[in-house]
Amino acid sequence: MIIVYNRETKTYETEQVVGNTYLKWTYSSPVGMKLLELIVKKKLFSKLYGFFCDRKISKKKIPSFISEFGIDMSLCEKKLEQFESFNDFFARKLTRPIDSALGSIISPGDGKLVAYDNIDLNKLVQIKGYTYSFSKLIDDPSIASKFSEGTCLILRLSPTDYHRFNFIDNGICEETKKIKGDYYSVNPIALKAVTELFCKNKREWSIFHSDNFGDVLCVEVGATFVGSIIQTYFPRKRVKKGDEKGYFKFGGSTTLLFFEKGKVRIDEDIIAQTNKGYEISVVMGEKIGEKAIR
Repeated sequence: MIIVYNRETKTYETEQVVGNTYLKWTYSSPVGMKLLELIVKKKLFSKLYGFFCDRKISKKKIPSFISEFGIDMSLCEKKLEQFESFNDFFARKLTRPIDSALGSIISPGDGKLVAYDNIDLNKLVQIKGYTYSFSKLIDDPSIASKFSEGTCLILRLSPTDYHRFNFIDNGICEETKKIKGDYYSVNPIALKAVTELFCKNKREWSIFHSDNFGDVLCVEVGATFVGSIIQTYFPRKRVKKGDEKGYFKFGGSTTLLFFEKGKVRIDEDIIAQTNKGYEISVVMGEKIGEKAIR
């Protein structure tokens, strides 16, 4: 079971996992792990499924997916019959309120969040004690020193979540750099089984020059069945808090944000639950922190 903390109700809940039986078998059995390395983690496997999800025939999956996982369609900009494919539904746009307070940090998307302060660049925490090296995450060593002893946010998106990611503040974002990699699941079951998983998966990164929080490193990580990471923003063009940066096609995915030392103060309940080993459910646009006062 994956237990997450609900900030609104202040209770712990069990996450409903898409393909739970498949995940457990793949990442825990000898046969499953062999198939994972030979087929499942490969780009072609995810591309083929992504191709199916882009076809009109995949629309048939939408009603049952909504019903099985209790997807709230009330905030969706499209009606059910307007979706052209399952991927069209999966990357659906939602209308959400954006916390507009000056100096507040908003969640870049829906998902399960953890946050770490005073990060060690050579040993960054993933989830529940699993670690990876910052130097292996991106392909530019000169960037790393900027975020020494800073703050790291990890937002994990399950297949049932809203899969667009957005800007946390007003500012200007540089061009996205792409790193080829595998397509492991980013579910905690997989994180436990695959060492330094985030450093092995396909990922994209960019530097966001935030008005209130200095330079922010934004990293989007692909996963099994993620056909593509689509960047929709225009590099070096000014954006507003809450503007869309991009979206993932089908599959679970992860967004990571790195802040420079002394730039932000993450809400205490998020830090406290992270220290206890729990992810926190958040939605795009909600306040998760604020500008540090010096």
